[in-house]
Amino acid sequence: MKKMSFLCIMLLSASQIFSQTLFTYGAEAVSKDEFLRAYNKNKTPDSEKERSYREYLDLYAKFKLKVKAAKELRLDTLQQLQSDIDGFRTQVEEGYMNDDKGVEDLVNEAFNRSQKEIHVMHFYVPVNTSMTTADSLKAIKLIEQAHDELSKGREDYAGIAAELSAQYKMILTASDLGYVTAFSVPYEYENIVYGLKPNEISNPYRTKKAWHLFKNIDERKNSGKWKVAQILLLFPPDATAEQREHVKQKADSVYKLLEGGAEFIGMVKKFSEDKVTLNAGGELPEFSTGKYSLNFEKAVFALKNDGDLSKPILTSYGYHIVKRLKHTPSIFDKSDEAAMYDLKQKVQQDTRINIAKAKFLKDVLVKINYKRNEAVKDKDLFGLADSVLKNKELVKTSIDKLPVFSFSDKTIKGADWLGYVKEYAQNNTSTDDSAKGLFEKYVNAKAFEYYRENLEKYSVDFKYQMQEFKEGNMLFEVMERNVWSKAANDSVGLKKYYTAHQSKYLWEASADVVIYNCSDSEVAEIAAVEVKKGKSWKTIAEESNATIQADSGRYELTQIPVTKVLTEGLVTKPIVSVTDGTASFVQVIKLYPANQQRNFEEARGLVINDYQNYLEEHWIESLKKKYPIKINESVFKTLLK
Repeated sequence: MKKMSFLCIMLLSASQIFSQTLFTYGAEAVSKDEFLRAYNKNKTPDSEKERSYREYLDLYAKFKLKVKAAKELRLDTLQQLQSDIDGFRTQVEEGYMNDDKGVEDLVNEAFNRSQKEIHVMHFYVPVNTSMTTADSLKAIKLIEQAHDELSKGREDYAGIAAELSAQYKMILTASDLGYVTAFSVPYEYENIVYGLKPNEISNPYRTKKAWHLFKNIDERKNSGKWKVAQILLLFPPDATAEQREHVKQKADSVYKLLEGGAEFIGMVKKFSEDKVTLNAGGELPEFSTGKYSLNFEKAVFALKNDGDLSKPILTSYGYHIVKRLKHTPSIFDKSDEAAMYDLKQKVQQDTRINIAKAKFLKDVLVKINYKRNEAVKDKDLFGLADSVLKNKELVKTSIDKLPVFSFSDKTIKGADWLGYVKEYAQNNTSTDDSAKGLFEKYVNAKAFEYYRENLEKYSVDFKYQMQEFKEGNMLFEVMERNVWSKAANDSVGLKKYYTAHQSKYLWEASADVVIYNCSDSEVAEIAAVEVKKGKSWKTIAEESNATIQADSGRYELTQIPVTKVLTEGLVTKPIVSVTDGTASFVQVIKLYPANQQRNFEEARGLVINDYQNYLEEHWIESLKKKYPIKINESVFKTLLK
């Protein structure tokens, strides 16, 4: 019996330790973790740690009491609050539907790769699903022999392609990709290329449409981004040598005119045949490595200074005369937040993000306890789906009422699956998807849908973010009802409070003034002259076409935006805002000494504020009596360690 009692005591103690309740209010409990989340989000610097925690603990406990009062009034069921919460959820939930660590890894990988550019030679042999087995084997032998020839050190790439194409009677293409960097080529190629050392050749790589080889010819530091303008003189794709020579001579003539001082934009309008850039002064969109042909980029990158001109550059389109406008070095520092943000956006829009998505999906399936019902065999699951795909109609089947897979507390039945297949078949005229492939898509879609609907269960950060928003809305509503509106509308209570505390509402040294806010300094200078002539401030404002706003009132001297000593009749010099260029000045009508009594209307704003505080304090005291606050000092002391 004693052993049993001791065990119960130990279990209770362990429960108290691990629950880490920091304080309770009535029957409600707040954990240490919840408090620390709020504290760390809102804390202000304070050298005295315990004082800082105590002060915030008092504020947070009062906050929880007010939220409790709001719940009692069922304010969380108000339609507007529900609508606001749903809208907020829609805004933030997408941020929790990805693998942050996976995305971060991809961003770091892209950053590291973007530091250098690789000159790549690409060889490929086209293949397709309709090829015979013999031709498929021949394609493999061809790409393997190309690898062997390159491994011997041969650099006559066009010669290798021609020889092996003739030998195997299949097309082997050799293509100089120029310098590439992150995002220049498909991610699957990028992974291969960045795994190669200089002069190294990749192993043969198969895609759906070809066998590939890649060779790292050379590497260099990232050349950054370039902004240029061009004059393009075209020749037809089938141009004769004579036609090409004619275009070259014309390009040389234009270049000499530019060297002689001719205006570039004028030459663009007169000679350039690039219709896309003609109206933009020849400007091309900013580009980096891999956008244009190697010889074009090489000529551009050779320009040392903004404004430099290239000699005519020959490409497959014609001759280009390029003017360098701007060069932006590549990012080499992760502290550049704007550049890193842009890089993250590129990662999220690129196919590489599918890696992070696949990892996230794998984690989601584990979290939501995905289970496939093995009792439903593949031949039924996919065979019946194939029939629906073919006929685009549903019939009663043996699996309609059977669960095909499940999550923690949700089951998907055969009828749900086949209904999805029917909808897919009716909305897609042609598809290569098999029933098995569709099933994988369906599981993924339902998994993400379930995870999204139950985010609070799986993400503590999301749970607290939604809780904060909901409680914040409830707090605003309950404060509006119990304090703010109540104080503003209680005229009897306000006057009573004012009468009891009149000594609080005294004027500091003050003045009757007119404050003029003008659209700019010139308007202010003219208005000041008119004021000094005795013109009415109302007339000045009315005749200004909304360039002047003026208002009169009594203000304490510390509230008036001037720096010099004020005297009656003074019109101050305009003060110009450095942010928007507006200007203001003051006309002093009458000065008053300090400690004059404010009447009720003059003190109304201050009284409302104080009366709100008074009502709030009394409300909080009543809530504390209803829901006594008890602080667990042993847990509190762990905050100080």
